[in-house]
Amino acid sequence: MAEVVRILGANWCPDCKRAKQFLADQRVPYRFIDVEQDQAAHREVMERNGGKLIIPVIEFPDGSILIEPDNSEIAATLKLEITASKSLWELIVVGAGPAGLTSAIYAAREGIDTLVLDKGALGGQAGATERVENYPGFPEGISGGELASRYVEHARRYGVEMLSGVQVRRISREDDGLLAVNTDQGETYRAKAVVVATGSTYRRLDVPGEEDLIGAGIHFCATCDGPFYRGAKDLVVIGGGNSGLEEGLFLSQFAEKITVLQDLPNLTASAVLQERVINDPRFEVRTSTKVRKFLADADGRLDAVEVETPKGIERIEADGAFIFIGLTPNSGFVEGTLDLGGAGFVATRQTLETNLAGVFAAGDVREGSTKQIASAVGEGAAVALMVRAYLNSQAQ
Repeated sequence: MAEVVRILGANWCPDCKRAKQFLADQRVPYRFIDVEQDQAAHREVMERNGGKLIIPVIEFPDGSILIEPDNSEIAATLKLEITASKSLWELIVVGAGPAGLTSAIYAAREGIDTLVLDKGALGGQAGATERVENYPGFPEGISGGELASRYVEHARRYGVEMLSGVQVRRISREDDGLLAVNTDQGETYRAKAVVVATGSTYRRLDVPGEEDLIGAGIHFCATCDGPFYRGAKDLVVIGGGNSGLEEGLFLSQFAEKITVLQDLPNLTASAVLQERVINDPRFEVRTSTKVRKFLADADGRLDAVEVETPKGIERIEADGAFIFIGLTPNSGFVEGTLDLGGAGFVATRQTLETNLAGVFAAGDVREGSTKQIASAVGEGAAVALMVRAYLNSQAQ
């Protein structure tokens, strides 16, 4: 057993950086081992993952092992007491991505006492983006990690209390009219208003072979796993929207060839991204091409992608496949409490308020949002103003 927490990972891995930051914030000693430099650590990761290279692998002093955990899982394993400084707030924001932190910043500037809770890392999914090139004010682009860090720093400047590794289980109305926010730590925080800004996660294809090959050739984050494919011959990107082409362009620094598969007759990404990809000789774009299954080699790693085209069934050799076909909202914890749209996104009125008075939604989890960082920030600012108006109306 490890004397301190051991993290087996890589220096470029966003999830590894997040885990290290979380442990450092909680003052938990750890030892980091780079699997690209330590062959024994590399073999250990492969063995613990059944031949798959999934990082980080975290070993705890009691012998417990977590593989690619979020902060809440780390906190639970260490039995950390992660609690806020008090139980009663004017506003609780659930989700610490661009929308959630912007709403907290704007609310705090208005003098609204604000708590932010997130089961993962402060800064949200934006922190795992290699580079953001369409965010106003940064003409040369900015790394997702740096942008996320600036959001967090800005929120701290205004005295926003933020907790990561805390998962919200339920939001409800109490008899006295206040809203109750229950967490997996067994805590109940109460507030006059709540903003749900929990974002979304990557959608899967749900075809044969996908589940078995995740981490063994199939991935959902180019920034997280792309560096594993330095020197690869063929990578496949599934999805012809903005995310697919952006991630494909990132992957092009590692592989000789990138094949983009789109099941629709045309790409749906912006004209700028389409032009960059189409004019890059390393890319092959195949539209009207639907993935049927993923095929494994004798070692249990991805070998090829079987697709259906207008000409019939084909096999595309692939060292790795990256899937970017849309997002699933992180709204399960409010199911049955808030009205959800057909795809599970939180339904809101024009004021961004939900069907439960005092509960608002903003960002990627909200039905009708554009799933862009800049618009998430805009919604975060707008929802804070709506919260202010709501609180003022309750005080009259």
